[in-house]
Amino acid sequence: MVKGNNEKGMKSIVGWEVLEEFVRSHVQKLIQNVIDEEVDQFLGRMRYERKKGKRGRKGYRNGHSPPRKLSLMSGTIEVRRPKLRGLEGRFESVILPRFTRRTPAIEKALPELYLHGLSMGDFELALRGLLGNGAPLSASSIDRLRRKWQAEYGAWRLRQLGELKLVYMWADGIYVKAGLEKEKACLLVVIGADVEGKKHVLAVETGYRESTESWSEVLRDLKARGLRPPALTVADGNMGIWAALRRVYPESLEQRCWNHKMRNVLDCLPKKIRKGAKSLLLEMFLASSEKACESARKDFISRFGKDYPRAVDRLNRDWQRMVTYFKFPTEHWRHIRTTNIVESPFAAVRLRTNAAKRYKQASSATAVIWKILMLQERRFRKLTGFTKLKNVYCHTMKKSGQLKMVRAAA
Repeated sequence: MVKGNNEKGMKSIVGWEVLEEFVRSHVQKLIQNVIDEEVDQFLGRMRYERKKGKRGRKGYRNGHSPPRKLSLMSGTIEVRRPKLRGLEGRFESVILPRFTRRTPAIEKALPELYLHGLSMGDFELALRGLLGNGAPLSASSIDRLRRKWQAEYGAWRLRQLGELKLVYMWADGIYVKAGLEKEKACLLVVIGADVEGKKHVLAVETGYRESTESWSEVLRDLKARGLRPPALTVADGNMGIWAALRRVYPESLEQRCWNHKMRNVLDCLPKKIRKGAKSLLLEMFLASSEKACESARKDFISRFGKDYPRAVDRLNRDWQRMVTYFKFPTEHWRHIRTTNIVESPFAAVRLRTNAAKRYKQASSATAVIWKILMLQERRFRKLTGFTKLKNVYCHTMKKSGQLKMVRAAA
């Protein structure tokens, strides 16, 4: 409630609904007056003022068009476009262009609200609550947005990458529910970091269970568009990505994700001893050197090897790929030990796909998911220690065949 004084000095109480209507009505009058003033300036004379000699422009007023609803961030108002006749050209209002129903701020808000989790069924209801019952909205607005995003996604997939100075690359298969499909859709996602520490979404493709062929196709496409081999590729334990990497970018060193490894090892242990096992795994994960990491691994084997050989086997499997990151600058370890750089943005993706649970096919959702990742890309932070990335990049470029990286100088 809002308190104020009336003409007799008595206190009055005005409801918020009345205040909202008061503001909207005054905004409506202001915009209508500005549009009418545009006509005065265009014709060179005020309303009911006769044209003076030959200086006045041709044309005359002919009333107004029917009221048109216009949605603003503050609500929806009605305005009327002036009608003019006898003109040599067409009068175009700067304030209210022809066919405009929403301001640019509203146009920008519509896709972002949708992409950030507002479902199709709730979309119109929610916006009418914000903009008023007269807001010119329809579910078809989202369909038009989808078609636009699909065209943008198609162009994005063809862009050239020869100018990108890639240092690190993260690849992961993300499984997202796609509504009526029996199985979750697998999206093959690749993100890279350049010499400035900036992260770029490089690929978002629908794949088949992270197979070698699916990953090979993604990587071959990136290479065909000019992407140079990264110094290091980070991925999970799926063998499809490693086989594909050896085919397409054999020069790149390989690092397996520690998060995936720790989960796989703990799955082989009873719940009652997982806490102690996890502390040893974290000791390896956070080790200050490869020697310290190896020492923690021996402790784990000594403690659990006799009773839980399957867990030890999981730990030892592909161990050389687990410690590759020690060959790179210490400041970069936090980024290149895991595939979190791919997985973190997908929290927003799952919010969107969980809200819209009726994508009939994964392909129909790919453009929307890509658009969400593009929004997330704007907020990506630079890598820690990005000043050392140029050293890593230059060292990589000097090598041919199988790289043997050494830690970049400070």
